[in-house]
Amino acid sequence: MTPPVFVITKAAAFDAAHRLPNGPADSPYTRLHGHSFKVEASLRGPASGPVGWVEDLATLDTALKAVAAELDHSLLNDHPGLESPTLEALCVYFGQRLQDRFPGLVRICVSRPTIGESCSLELA
Repeated sequence: MTPPVFVITKAAAFDAAHRLPNGPADSPYTRLHGHSFKVEASLRGPASGPVGWVEDLATLDTALKAVAAELDHSLLNDHPGLESPTLEALCVYFGQRLQDRFPGLVRICVSRPTIGESCSLELA
């Protein structure tokens, strides 16, 4: 029997303002506005080590919340890489900051729960 493979996930939240400078003309997206965001990071792998887990969830939680804190109560457009802060760009932002520390990172999902929108980045 092959060892089981698990996917573990942690979530964090942040609030931020943004505008899409290249959005459709005369659309509300080009005007400054804000959202409450939720971000989830998922790791995939076997349970290993003396504890028998994929990764310490507290370690993932701390790292994910640290990246969310960089963006919390800020203008997303001011952060390098988020000049056009779409959900897609936010997924890449989180993925780039977490991937080196967590080689088992397989998915980032950023959502705006109050309006029912989300985007997922699947990582190899």
